[in-house]
Amino acid sequence: MNSIICTLFEGHYHYGVAALTNSLYNQGFRGSLYVGYRGELPPWSAGAKPDTSVDWTGCCSLIIAEGLTIYFLPVVTTFHLTNYKPDFMLSLWQGPGKNADAIAYFDPDIVIKCKWEFFETWMKHGVALVHEIVSNDMPVTHPIRQEWMKVIEKSNMKTERNINSYINGGFCGVIREHIEFIHVWSKIIHTAVKYYNQDPSTFASYDRTSTFWNVDQDAFNIAAMCCESPISEMGSEGMDFINAGWTMSHATGSPKPWKKNFCKMALDGKPPTLAEKGFWLHANNPITTFSNGYIKYKSICISIASFVGRFYRRY
Repeated sequence: MNSIICTLFEGHYHYGVAALTNSLYNQGFRGSLYVGYRGELPPWSAGAKPDTSVDWTGCCSLIIAEGLTIYFLPVVTTFHLTNYKPDFMLSLWQGPGKNADAIAYFDPDIVIKCKWEFFETWMKHGVALVHEIVSNDMPVTHPIRQEWMKVIEKSNMKTERNINSYINGGFCGVIREHIEFIHVWSKIIHTAVKYYNQDPSTFASYDRTSTFWNVDQDAFNIAAMCCESPISEMGSEGMDFINAGWTMSHATGSPKPWKKNFCKMALDGKPPTLAEKGFWLHANNPITTFSNGYIKYKSICISIASFVGRFYRRY
């Protein structure tokens, strides 16, 4: 299957893009990674060359290792990049990725842990989705979900399935036959902006009492309810939000792993997470973002912080 991968970043999140890329390569992915960005290219992309063969104005490409190429695509949008995800994916499928059989989006604070082939198998069963840990128990009768049913009606769609869990918007995998899901996701975001006074330039406009809180993620959940395409869900372990995960690690929240002082946080009762450890495992190969000495230093800090966390943590 001809699969492409995409992500979006700006600023210091380029460290996460590098670790994501390294993890993909080390788990067997070969092909094209399309990186939408706003602002400056990362320091580690110094060898990138303008590439006019790609149907995207301003594209630069960089061969990372044998069989893996990153295409840096400048994006122009007033949307916060998290709210731009479905529109970016659709633009790829209409342009640089028009010959792809499948597309997978990963947030730039994710690393993968299993063989890439599994993701391709997963996508064939339906749109690949992973449950959140926060508010994951969200039954059909949940008041927010009831309000979402009104959004579906306002969007001239209907509920196709009952979902009882809240889904994280940091990853989705879609084969071409299920592209309808991406169109629905985009339509719901634009409905939120037009009819619910959501500011698309912000990450979270209001609080959880609102119909939309995190616009792209709530729209993502609504799309899962009303899309005609099949979906394939994994539990919270799918992103290492709970133990026993084996597919990927998602470093949600702040500070991000590349900015975190692990020893200080451990003394505050917050030991390193699986996702933070995963980032540093993939920080330097094949893309090099830190010196070997700094990687070793961080490894020691994580070991100390993990030891402290055995005896002292805040729940």
